[in-house]
Amino acid sequence: MGLEEWVVVVLVVGARLLLPFTIPYWPLPGAIACMILDSIDQSIFQQFPDIPLEGYQSYDKSLDIYYLAIMYMATMRNWVNPMAFKMSFFLYYYRLVGVVAFELSQVRAILFIFPNTFEYFWDFVEAVRMRWNTMRMGKWTVILSAAAIWVFIKLPQEYWIHIAQRDMTDAIKELFGVDPTASWSEAISNRPELLAAAIVAVAVVLLVIYWIVTRKAPAGDHGIRLKADPLPPECQGSELYRTARVAEGIFDRALIEKVVLAGLISVIFAQYLLSDDVRSISVLAFVAVFVAVNALVSQWLARRGREWKSVGLELAGMFVVNYAIIVGLQLAQRVLGLIDTRTPLGLSLFFVFLFTVIIVLFDRYRTVLTARGVLAKRADEAA
Repeated sequence: MGLEEWVVVVLVVGARLLLPFTIPYWPLPGAIACMILDSIDQSIFQQFPDIPLEGYQSYDKSLDIYYLAIMYMATMRNWVNPMAFKMSFFLYYYRLVGVVAFELSQVRAILFIFPNTFEYFWDFVEAVRMRWNTMRMGKWTVILSAAAIWVFIKLPQEYWIHIAQRDMTDAIKELFGVDPTASWSEAISNRPELLAAAIVAVAVVLLVIYWIVTRKAPAGDHGIRLKADPLPPECQGSELYRTARVAEGIFDRALIEKVVLAGLISVIFAQYLLSDDVRSISVLAFVAVFVAVNALVSQWLARRGREWKSVGLELAGMFVVNYAIIVGLQLAQRVLGLIDTRTPLGLSLFFVFLFTVIIVLFDRYRTVLTARGVLAKRADEAA
């Protein structure tokens, strides 16, 4: 690839890695922006023939799982409905297991069996939150909405993509009467009436949604909220995160979930980025040791009074710490004569970035989730 192609790849991949950071604070706008970028990045790459697309399916699924992980962790920070959170937990890990199985087998039908219902269910709950208190959603509202999304939206979509193996952007361009490799400007200029019809159709759908929300749906609990709801005072502040880490045990349920989350995501990326002789079980074992060491270091820092004033500072600080941990573990493996995990510097830095994002956001947002649970329990006891 030439310089121009490298610039395009870096910009697109960089956007797919950084844009999800908006999701915990601007949930629905951030998620929609990620979905749009996910849907158009292949078309962007196709405009540059020298960019190889042989591994696009694995690249796309890896980055999908990455931003879905941030969406899942954002539920720990923002969601107050316990049933909705439990459903998101199940749907995310169900999809995660399916993507791991797909990456190991390359059988597309697996992705049909393990559809990405989580993403649209998450969007549904966040759309409700924009206008209503999500605590009004009962058990059956949560279950039936997830089931409807699964059966009527995701299964047809997964069939179209993975069984019929049709690309949505390619199909749309065919409707415009141009080759899938043609630019969007060529497609629109060939049949501009289709674009006009699409705009009218979208406008009609939006009007119907507006009519339902304003005339048929229950009265809203508040005005439109695009930003995440503010955290209760008891769930804010760097002192909360520090004291929570000091109080918590190291080898607990949270550590197990972090190992599973970081381990399965790492297996997905390893299948795409690392050599074929790196076994998935080796990746899982390495991640398990890394997460445990990270937990020990984090608690040691907390006990020494280390407070992170913001998520950004903690991400930067723990990136340095985690890189040192990675280097130390790789050195120990070579000294002990275990597997040689040496990787190019660029890949090492990427996996450090991946581990840091997952662990830092998980730790911070799980602290909020735990604090909300404690507050709810106290309220029940007082009642």
